[in-house]
Amino acid sequence: MNASKIAAIVLIVAGVLGLAYGGFSYTKQTHDISVGPIEMSVKEKQTVNVPVWAGIGAIAIGAALLLLGGRKP
Repeated sequence: MNASKIAAIVLIVAGVLGLAYGGFSYTKQTHDISVGPIEMSVKEKQTVNVPVWAGIGAIAIGAALLLLGGRKP
């Protein structure tokens, strides 16, 4: 299995996951406060939405790589 087939499979899987979930979220620690023995931190939840066109594009490019990637001119 060569690199173009692996990249094609990764793109197809990423596109399907992007379409299935529509996005992902993560927690970001933004502020740390330390005053004597008291410590406080603020955690902020961020959400990233994956556009539908990006998922479909990743699937299409992955399929094209899978079908045409192994051909030699």
